[in-house]
Amino acid sequence: MGTARIGVASCDPDGILATPVETVRVVDGDPEWTAELRRLSDLVEEYDAVGVIVGLPTSLKGRDTASTAMARSFVVALSAASPGLDVEFVDERLTTVTAGAALHGAGRNTRQQRGVIDQAAAVVLLQAWLDSRRARR
Repeated sequence: MGTARIGVASCDPDGILATPVETVRVVDGDPEWTAELRRLSDLVEEYDAVGVIVGLPTSLKGRDTASTAMARSFVVALSAASPGLDVEFVDERLTTVTAGAALHGAGRNTRQQRGVIDQAAAVVLLQAWLDSRRARR
């Protein structure tokens, strides 16, 4: 979860492959995330999501930051807006770096396409979660 944008990804019903959906812009000055929660709730309904994986931003040493507190607060609001929806945090360290490197390797200009990087990072995060879940089974 970013302070300016939220990358959104989804997966197939079998939980095998993550794909990009969209980038939701974070509205400045709305501490309750009204527009963002509305859009994410719409996406949850549209994609028949049974859960949401939220990237937990920490420092490279795994320590909480101001962004970590914001993400935790956002998840409380998301859970309240979508009762019964499973919401799980996943360590998001280096997902943006990984996504940016993959896009750059594919010839994309990452400086001009921040929204695309956020979607790609969401795909990296979700795919890692899916792969980890499959490995645990």
